[in-house]
Amino acid sequence: MPPSTSPTPLGDTAPFTPTPQRPVRVRARSLPADTHFQPHQHAWAQLAYCSVGILQVMVSTAAEVTTYIVPPSRGVWIAPGALHAVTVLEAAEFRTLYLDESVTPPGWDGCRVIVISALVRELIQALDQAYGAPGRTHTMETREAMLGTLLLDEIAHADTLALGVQLPRVDSGDKRLRALCEAVLREPGNRASLAVLAAQVGASERTMARLFRQELGVGYQQWRQQVALSHALPMISQGASISDVAASSGYASDSAFSAMFKAAMGQPPSQFRREKT
Repeated sequence: MPPSTSPTPLGDTAPFTPTPQRPVRVRARSLPADTHFQPHQHAWAQLAYCSVGILQVMVSTAAEVTTYIVPPSRGVWIAPGALHAVTVLEAAEFRTLYLDESVTPPGWDGCRVIVISALVRELIQALDQAYGAPGRTHTMETREAMLGTLLLDEIAHADTLALGVQLPRVDSGDKRLRALCEAVLREPGNRASLAVLAAQVGASERTMARLFRQELGVGYQQWRQQVALSHALPMISQGASISDVAASSGYASDSAFSAMFKAAMGQPPSQFRREKT
């Protein structure tokens, strides 16, 4: 779904800026489909999550450009300083956690997708309600601190998932690799082999296989699976049949698609749909 032609202003982030004294802040917004936040960055870490709806988050770093599709049961951790843009694919109840750099879990210097557990969802809601209460008493400050501490611990121990679709950088990536990637993204249901796709961009299968490993750090089949998942998640969330999702994602059978989905997501697509609703 194309983004809005008029990017939505980010608004004043100052009231939500985390500090070492208040390291976890919640910003809650209701956003219609096609809302688009232009590329921007923060000095603090961020967890992009929606309790309802689906987001597309594109993150650019010095090393790579990665697109994430974020359904309600998942969240994207965005490292401090990472350039990122957000598009709302399905009307969303957007919950953004801003986290002071001082509380970033050790080793979390990149971006990742984490599983949003029931406890994390409830903690985010409780923390948001704590911010919205009138006035601030010592008891409220203590509650906010305790909720934030528990939330940070849950995030640090959350399961992670490989759900990002990496793309070659426009300024330094191989043009043939980018052309091939864009062709697959345009037609995720196309079952053409890597050899056929490589020939269409003027390269050999061996060359393209090397470029995937060299520039994106994954093999073609692994990258292709990420494209299929990113294409499938919004369709499943919106109630499409598994047969339609499988076919439009490039799988010859429902069972093959369901096996891939379960291996990647830890649950079959039918259960994922029930969890989402």
